[in-house]
Amino acid sequence: MLPWNDRAGKLSVLKLIVFLGILAPGAWIAFQAATGTLGSKPITAAIHQSGDWSVRLLLVSLLVTPLRFIADWPKVIVVRRMVGVAAAAYALAHLLFYVVEQAFDLQKVASEILLRFYLTIGFVGVLGLLVLAATSTDAMIRRLGSTTWNRLHLLAYPLTFIAIWHFFLQTKIDVSQPVLMLGFFVWLMGFRLMRRWGIAPRPLQLAGLALISGVATALLEALWYATMTGVMASRILLANLDIAFGVRPSLWVVLAGLALALVSLVRLRARRDAPGPRRAAVGAR
Repeated sequence: MLPWNDRAGKLSVLKLIVFLGILAPGAWIAFQAATGTLGSKPITAAIHQSGDWSVRLLLVSLLVTPLRFIADWPKVIVVRRMVGVAAAAYALAHLLFYVVEQAFDLQKVASEILLRFYLTIGFVGVLGLLVLAATSTDAMIRRLGSTTWNRLHLLAYPLTFIAIWHFFLQTKIDVSQPVLMLGFFVWLMGFRLMRRWGIAPRPLQLAGLALISGVATALLEALWYATMTGVMASRILLANLDIAFGVRPSLWVVLAGLALALVSLVRLRARRDAPGPRRAAVGAR
């Protein structure tokens, strides 16, 4: 079956758009490599770009479930597997580019993975994602059974956290991007906790989740800088309140969360305004 077809073998526009979307970052890396625009250290740039896109796609795969409920879009579930496998593929490319950078010296690669913590957890994350990708087929679901399969694929949550942690550790100075990824992860896990606790994802609740996630993002960013660089946490928190320093990750998290709350509001109003079935008039006798 072609990746852009549905189970009936017909073209799925949604799957085609997503398929082209997940190919685009790889094509862009290849284009830059072919045109010599990857910078003075092209392999290093390819390592960073492929790793960044792996994390982004992991978060997109986790976004599928919220979109199903918030946007009342059940069909979006058909692309979750594709996005998850793509995240694993970019993670594998990330590792392979590192091997290339080390001149295919596998002994050195292995020793570096064992000795450097951020490489150790990165390698664990890649292996975990490859396991999830290998078991994502319908045949593996039948072989493992739905209960075991679902339990295995709950590893997507800790593996996403590991990927973001690796992102933090390998970033030298400005951690804005990993902080942003962590903020989105906080929102995604918060949404799942809301559902687990029986809190309906209505606009007001989603707006509250957006604000809580934004505050958590700012606090986590301040904690990181305070513990890893010695910068006073208060300075980082104050920077989040001043857009003169640019839009901080915490604000982007709030804006993204509020956008989803707005989607929920529009969906509810559209459902309320939709004409319902005619009720049969019953005369009182």
